[in-house]
Amino acid sequence: MTLAGSATRRKKADASDRPARLLAWYDRHRRRLPWRALPGEAADPYRVWLSEIMLQQTTVKAVGPYFEKFTARWPDVTAMARASLDDVLRMWAGLGYYSRARNLYACAVAVARDHGGSFPDTETGLRTLPGIGPYTAAAIAAIAFDRRTMPVDGNIERVVSRLHAVEEPLPQAKPRIQELAATLLGPSRAGDSAQALMDLGATICTPKKPACSLCPLDEGCIARARGDQETFPRKAPKKTGALRRGAAFVVTRGDALLVRTREAKGLLGGMTEVPNSQWLAGHEDMAALAQAPAIKGVSRWHRKAGVVTHVFTHFPLELVVYTAKAPAATRAPDGMRWVPLATLHDEALPNVMRKAIAHGLDG
Repeated sequence: MTLAGSATRRKKADASDRPARLLAWYDRHRRRLPWRALPGEAADPYRVWLSEIMLQQTTVKAVGPYFEKFTARWPDVTAMARASLDDVLRMWAGLGYYSRARNLYACAVAVARDHGGSFPDTETGLRTLPGIGPYTAAAIAAIAFDRRTMPVDGNIERVVSRLHAVEEPLPQAKPRIQELAATLLGPSRAGDSAQALMDLGATICTPKKPACSLCPLDEGCIARARGDQETFPRKAPKKTGALRRGAAFVVTRGDALLVRTREAKGLLGGMTEVPNSQWLAGHEDMAALAQAPAIKGVSRWHRKAGVVTHVFTHFPLELVVYTAKAPAATRAPDGMRWVPLATLHDEALPNVMRKAIAHGLDG
């Protein structure tokens, strides 16, 4: 047999036993996560769903405390469905991407109302629920119901793109990576296979300085053999939106702060905010100040030194902050309300508003 033939046979053997090697590694090194069932336990679909929604565009470290708060408050989907959207938004505040919180609540209501409190156990059924797209449906189907499907998150994209040296950049490469990821499914334990790949990407096949010598799939990894594994996955240049500017108005009345609730739809929909101007590219300070709320007894605004910066998915933002003190008996303008500073933590304040308030109250 030629050396080339031997290498080809070895490569085929390596590929065929990858699912078994992956699961053997997972059985020894699986992460302990608050939403993950212990070995031998059945996964709870509610906890799987909640964690998957929270983990979208967020880290495991950031999600942990929120997951614990949510499950302590609402131990199952029916309990969450009995809550209000405002309650869910308040609990979610600080986790970002607030449309996920609105969809989370809508999904809980739909499962309780239309499915008797039990999640559908197929990808097709799960896709009918609010906020559940192709990836989340596959993840819940595999992890909670052991359906033979492979969800592909960022960790799995990285592992698979390196394993096969997928040259096409993301997002165009997604269908090809999905196809290759499915080859890592064995005849059973689909949920464990998916979680094994997630763990492998999170702990071994990391974006920088991957620990290739500890990887169960190291043998036969094309990028590893070439020595350019850190360059995968290939990514198209990221487009950054134009800088937007605006003003936030921090108004106090004794120990109370003036706030309002944003419209339900759109960016930060349904969240609490201090009054603020439009956020526009090239917005001038005077144009922003002209949008200050009309409050009886407030005629002058004090501009705080510096700006508040925040980066959204599609654009960066700079806010100047103006402050004012209202007389004791001042009524809130229509659509606004006074909230005691002592209970501000109970409000559904997004991070950008927390920054603006902290800047306005500082000193």
